[in-house]
Amino acid sequence: MAKKSKTAFVCNECGADYSKWAGQCGACGAWNSLSEVRLGPAHTDSRSANFTDAQAGYAGAAGQGRVQKLSEIDLSELPRIPTNASELDRVLGGGLVPGSVVLIGGHPGAGKSTVLLQTLCHLSQTLPALYVTGEESLQQVAMRAKRLGLPADHLQMLSETNVEQICLTAGEVKPKVMVVDSIQVMHMAEVQSAPGSVAQVRESAAYLTRYAKQTGTALILVGHVTKDGSLAGPKVLEHIIDCSIMLEGTHDSRFRTLRAHKNRFGAVNELGVFAMTEQGLKEVSNPSAIFLQRADEIAAGSVVTTIWEGTRPLLVELQALVDDSSLGNPRRVAVGLDQNRLNMLLAVLHRHGGVLVGDQDVFINVVGGVKVMETSADLTLLVSVVSSFRNRPLARDMVVFGEVGLAGEIRPVPSGQERLREAAKHGFRKAIVPAGNRLKNDIDGMEVIAVKTLAEALNAIEMS
Repeated sequence: MAKKSKTAFVCNECGADYSKWAGQCGACGAWNSLSEVRLGPAHTDSRSANFTDAQAGYAGAAGQGRVQKLSEIDLSELPRIPTNASELDRVLGGGLVPGSVVLIGGHPGAGKSTVLLQTLCHLSQTLPALYVTGEESLQQVAMRAKRLGLPADHLQMLSETNVEQICLTAGEVKPKVMVVDSIQVMHMAEVQSAPGSVAQVRESAAYLTRYAKQTGTALILVGHVTKDGSLAGPKVLEHIIDCSIMLEGTHDSRFRTLRAHKNRFGAVNELGVFAMTEQGLKEVSNPSAIFLQRADEIAAGSVVTTIWEGTRPLLVELQALVDDSSLGNPRRVAVGLDQNRLNMLLAVLHRHGGVLVGDQDVFINVVGGVKVMETSADLTLLVSVVSSFRNRPLARDMVVFGEVGLAGEIRPVPSGQERLREAAKHGFRKAIVPAGNRLKNDIDGMEVIAVKTLAEALNAIEMS
């Protein structure tokens, strides 16, 4: 007698499931987002349900299934697998960890498949690697590898979208690193819904993750993004995987930035920079140099700041444009910075700096498409606004950084000395910094002006 299939109701927004339909999802609060999903009988094929025979002897993240005291756990780290791309290794925390699952997302055309194909072609020269493509044909991938001049004699390819078949094939090939491109086109036969649906993405990711944990395979999943830039699919997908990284970049820019949003094996604030060339994505070892390609004549509103990305400082140019507004409600536009923080800092500028731009349109842009996630650019933003408002260019060799408080005080930022040394290395000779970041040892050829309040910083600009 055939087994009766189970029925569940899954939220299309967050992936939460329920035994019966409801008008509102209790997890995320979305209305009319529950859809019916029919699940087939449980899959009992031992070949796909248990992967321990594929690579016997691995004692990784899956554990041994027994209780241990915290002090008895072996602290010896698993050897990482270097990807031969220093910028990618930096974001991953030093390389791929056996048994880990990495999800890389990005807009179409950002270069996700390109950077992974480059990585696997080089890794396949020293260890077994498998590239699973579900969106492109094998001929398309081979044509890209030939165009980029990649070594293609050892990389194993598979064109498949069925998750169970992928794991069975991988169990025979036994790769150390496997790429699945992409998770949105993968499907399982027992899940009665279309590929890309919440149920399919969730179950396929869970099945592949279980395979990676039990066999010690470093698994990389490619994910699509929605219109607002977030990863498509259920939110539970980000909880299943170990590392989530985003490849960002616009079509009109040749530079791409790689940033981790979640990493169980390293820091999440590292930034990798790549340049798109005819030979694929090339690493940028000195990002400050590319973001400081300034014009010969510096215009008003252009100021350089030093931000901290992971374990290294990064010099970026911040531009401001202040112009008379023809609207009753002046515009405030920030690209690369937080819009709400811009409004707050303009209020501080009026209250404690005596500069009123309430009737002016204010536009802020971070050159190069970099997103500033920290508060060290507060003082730089206000200095650039004042420079543009008064139409007075600042010195070309000046760097400014510091956090601005609501009382008009200039607060210190972490790693101030390292920021100044990076600026001095690139030829900057003057710096306006918080008093708390005053140098203990002077840097040859650099004048450091330490300020405590916003008024002092504006006076220092007037004197420069």
